[in-house]
Amino acid sequence: MRVFISAIAIWTMALLSAGAAQSGRALRVAAASDLQAALPEIVKGFERESGAAVTVSFGSSGNFFAQIQNGAPFDVYFSADIDYPRRLVASKHAVASSLYRYATGRIVLWTRTDSGVDVQRGLSILKDTTVKRIAIANAKLAPYGRAAEAALRHDNLYDAVRGKLVIGDNISQTAQLVDSGNADVGIIALSLALGRTLRASGRYVEIPDSSHPPIEQAAVIVAASKNKALAGELLAYLKRPEVGQRLHEFGFMTR
Repeated sequence: MRVFISAIAIWTMALLSAGAAQSGRALRVAAASDLQAALPEIVKGFERESGAAVTVSFGSSGNFFAQIQNGAPFDVYFSADIDYPRRLVASKHAVASSLYRYATGRIVLWTRTDSGVDVQRGLSILKDTTVKRIAIANAKLAPYGRAAEAALRHDNLYDAVRGKLVIGDNISQTAQLVDSGNADVGIIALSLALGRTLRASGRYVEIPDSSHPPIEQAAVIVAASKNKALAGELLAYLKRPEVGQRLHEFGFMTR
């Protein structure tokens, strides 16, 4: 009976989602990978309330920026770097009035519980011979990668450890490199470290905000979107205090 009820529930949800899409109540969202732990729950809340169907693609902010410039069919763009949405506005690929700074991200030094690496020593541990590989995100595409490089340079460590660096295309892939054992430690988003998977498998220490430029994050409506009104509803939902509190619980600074 439980299996039967579960099957009905899944079938009903699929029908509702299909109906929302057919009625035009559907959105395609491009989102920075640091939102992978926090955004799905927020989107589900919006879907329940609005009756809309929202499809979220996670990746690097830089890749999505280029894709939107080239006509990718997204309605809303959540970037881990406010500069990308600003540039889309300047080139008329995004709606200027919709630009919304939703949070500031933070970085941490993360390792698996069984790695034997004492991350509580901070970035200085990276020079130890026991640390063979250090994962960071691609600084050319991912704001968290730029923040990681800046923090290493701030502590005069970059030249000493650059030969150990393993580069992820985005911050989620960077976290996977460490969690899988392909890197000993990684500089990743606090939001991912607080997510269910990494919280259970590892430990971290925060890297001081003073060691790197702020990771200001923003959302914007894509100019080519055919669902701008619904996209506006999603951004209005994002501005609610309870949603800001949820982002805060995942390590984002929302004020």
